[in-house]
Amino acid sequence: MPTSAVVDDYLKSIYHHTEWQDERITPSQLATELGLAPSSVTEMVQKLAAQGLVNHRRYGPISLTADGHRRAAAIVRRHRLIETWLVQEYGYTWDEVHDEAEVLEHALSDRLLARIDERLGHPRFDPHGDAIPLADGTTERAPFVRLCDAAAGHAGRILRVSDRDPDLLRELEQLGVDVGREARVTDAGTLRFGEKTVALPAHAAAAVWLSA
Repeated sequence: MPTSAVVDDYLKSIYHHTEWQDERITPSQLATELGLAPSSVTEMVQKLAAQGLVNHRRYGPISLTADGHRRAAAIVRRHRLIETWLVQEYGYTWDEVHDEAEVLEHALSDRLLARIDERLGHPRFDPHGDAIPLADGTTERAPFVRLCDAAAGHAGRILRVSDRDPDLLRELEQLGVDVGREARVTDAGTLRFGEKTVALPAHAAAAVWLSA
């Protein structure tokens, strides 16, 4: 059987795919996400289905079962609490924490994780604006619009910045784009903060979420 860490990585990728949109992930998309051969992913998905963790019919999309969602939410909770802990307690920047959390999420005990959560004051969101699932697996997500889909003149709070590209995170930080900041859209590639207008990198519009 696959190791626990491998199972967690699959479930976490499936969870992430539908966190900010509703289309279920396909096996080919999952293979691309994980950097694996489609045949390997297909075999693994069959094993996850046999364990009751995912729903999947041949050639169809993949979704988490209730058990799969609980397990995925638990590992996502670990990952995001660790990211928040590294930023708040150890001075990591938001572009540095993902890889560290990938390692630590499988190493920390439940007891230590609970103490970290308590120490941080039970945070609701990680440094990138992603919701930290509660211990029961539930999350809260405010109505949102992605910057690339926002109309000119739309005003809202920056809810989330994707953590996929560390270089982009560093660029956005230098421009003052941060989770929680109020902004107005002037066009798909430009934000206005008060009296200051900021032109974003070309690929940033797909990586920034605003309150609807």
